[in-house]
Amino acid sequence: MATSLSNALRDVRARAAAAARSLAGLGGDPQPEATSFAALQDKLSYLSAADVKRVREAYRFADEAHLGQFRASGEPYITHPIAVAGLCADWRLDVQALMAALMHDAMEDCGVTKAELIERFGAQTADLVDGLTKLDKLQFSTREQSQAESFRKMLLAMTRDVRVILVKLADRLHNMRTMDAMAVGKRARIARETLDIYAPIAHRLGLNQTYRELQELSFRFLQPWRHAALSKAVAKARGNRRNVVERIQKDVDQAFGRSKLSVEIYGREKTLYSIYGKMREKHLSFAQVSDIFGFRIVVDELSDCYLALGVLHQLYKPLPGRFKDYIAIPKANGYQSLHTTLVSPLGTTVEFQIRTHAMHAVAESGIAAHWMYKSKGGRGDKDGQEAQRLGAMWLQSLMDIQHETSDAGEFLEHVKIDLYPDAVYVFTPRSKILALPRGATPVDFAYAIHSDVGDHCVAAKVNGEPVALRTELHSGDVVEIIGAPNARPNPAWLNFVRTGRARSKIRHYLKTLETEESQELGAKMLAQALRAEGLALPGDDDADGQTLWQQLVRWTGNRSRDDLMTDIGLGRKVPAIVAKRLAMMMGERGQRPDAVTLSLGLYGGGEATTQVDVVQIDGTEGGTVQLANCCRPIPGDALVGHLGRGEGLVVHTADCAVGRRLLERDGESRMQVVWAEQIGRAFETGVSLLVRNGKGVLAQVAQAVASAEADITYIDMGDERAAETAELKLLVGVRDRLHLADVMRTLRRSPSVLKVARVKP
Repeated sequence: MATSLSNALRDVRARAAAAARSLAGLGGDPQPEATSFAALQDKLSYLSAADVKRVREAYRFADEAHLGQFRASGEPYITHPIAVAGLCADWRLDVQALMAALMHDAMEDCGVTKAELIERFGAQTADLVDGLTKLDKLQFSTREQSQAESFRKMLLAMTRDVRVILVKLADRLHNMRTMDAMAVGKRARIARETLDIYAPIAHRLGLNQTYRELQELSFRFLQPWRHAALSKAVAKARGNRRNVVERIQKDVDQAFGRSKLSVEIYGREKTLYSIYGKMREKHLSFAQVSDIFGFRIVVDELSDCYLALGVLHQLYKPLPGRFKDYIAIPKANGYQSLHTTLVSPLGTTVEFQIRTHAMHAVAESGIAAHWMYKSKGGRGDKDGQEAQRLGAMWLQSLMDIQHETSDAGEFLEHVKIDLYPDAVYVFTPRSKILALPRGATPVDFAYAIHSDVGDHCVAAKVNGEPVALRTELHSGDVVEIIGAPNARPNPAWLNFVRTGRARSKIRHYLKTLETEESQELGAKMLAQALRAEGLALPGDDDADGQTLWQQLVRWTGNRSRDDLMTDIGLGRKVPAIVAKRLAMMMGERGQRPDAVTLSLGLYGGGEATTQVDVVQIDGTEGGTVQLANCCRPIPGDALVGHLGRGEGLVVHTADCAVGRRLLERDGESRMQVVWAEQIGRAFETGVSLLVRNGKGVLAQVAQAVASAEADITYIDMGDERAAETAELKLLVGVRDRLHLADVMRTLRRSPSVLKVARVKP
């Protein structure tokens, strides 16, 4: 799959070479928009005559489909698809992407079918248009659900063909540029959506020019007053600092002239949104933001980057701690540059970015242009291949998340987590670099390596030292994961993992485990309920049995037999009701209750019952079977099970008053539960102690518990600090009732302990 994604990226990128230099131009004024097909055709010089003819056919089709439709501004609707196609032409996308751009709203707004598009323009173009079409025609309970499903569809189409997201970003960019005519509420909603989803996607794919413009437009519509105030402040600062900038540029020109190094020097100005973000993040006033203006140095060869850095550091003093080498360690989206901040003779700090022409193309246009720029020495091609690899890795991670996430809202949540703007760069023990979001932990690192590494992770070392799994990683850390074959994901990991991949893998594992346990439990419960009717569960190895199960599943409204067993195991369906229906269906087929089976079902006796229908627990159960916190059963206790609605089986001790009250209210929820012969772990139970207050009491209690080979997992000392006696409540981990008795005897022998008792509700 990663190979096919790489090929898709390469196919798109291979058609944008002529635009790389123009798109890479400093992030200045955007290319003029096409407002008519004639203006669009002027941008299609890189296409063959046959391809231009196909684009014209798509234009005519779209023009006819949108006839009579107008935008909020009053312009004919067709001007929007033309402008979107023009933006795609600036990126030098191929003929199919341009046709899809012209027809991207035809299916959604004009009732055109995918079959019609396949017949007229081919399957590839139709797939692109379909990937761009929202799911508005389906019924969803909320706007958020509809939006999440539409995003899910678009992102999955993007993993199959990256041109989908390029056309979508062009569509969103033109909509943002022309949004003044919309209602204020709608403008704010679209701007927020753009800032949360589309701008980060553009950044993640390296389309930094598009990313900056989307951010800037979103900021203008979301916070117009602050945007206007900052705009005026920057214009004023631009005038005040003109002499400073000119002086610095003159010094830099002269320094490079003396070095005889061929460079291109550009001025650079921070966007209003990035200035606002820095002011908020660091609690600065506008006057305190020092790097509003900067310079970009573009050179021919990779080695020239470091030579240029030397020239600058000899000219001005570098600011300690402000040098970053993104050439040796590229950003997650393939961005490469040297960043250094210098102090000019006038006392102002100035940031310089140094890169090659190929890196410049990658930095500005990303996935749309970076791999097409070929330098004579071949270095640009290597840059493009690396960035292509990084883009394909992210698209592959989207597919991994999709495979393990059934809910659209959850899928969108995971994708948002992965659209991080900042990253830390860590190393494997073999010196491979991985980019992770800031705040990532060793568990995120483990899942970034491979899902099996994450699933079996038990410990980690950072820079050779053991650390907790929730430890935050920092750039430069060398991380080693320690695994165990029998280990499995811990639900507590969801509280601190940061990557969408890790979160989706953990949730998928836990859901799968819960489903398997629920199915097994549901089958036992249905067998027990059917035994009370004097019947045994029908098999499914013959046609009659299969038909019986199919009819039962249809009656319950489930999709499959496994789905029905899961619902019974989780308490969503009452086993007695399902059993009565199944008994009636079996009676219609001539099956009659068996007296022996009926007696086993009514009285729960006999060896067969304990072997087949009783739920056995050994401590390895997941969330489907829970030990009640009120009585905390341990091996050796008599048990009773209560089937909670939607919460699986809750196990109480037979003498637990809480459990008895639950079963008195709902007798059909009772389940027979016993301990398995082999127990898989220690169990917690409550112990209450009355002790004399004094020095070292807690140490004596802990020593007594430890000498009995038990663990204290929790202790409550109460508030009676000044009293002569105090009550301690402990949670201790024991193997069974005999082990608990041994612990209590050891505690009673302690001189400070006056009374010991097991806590019961």
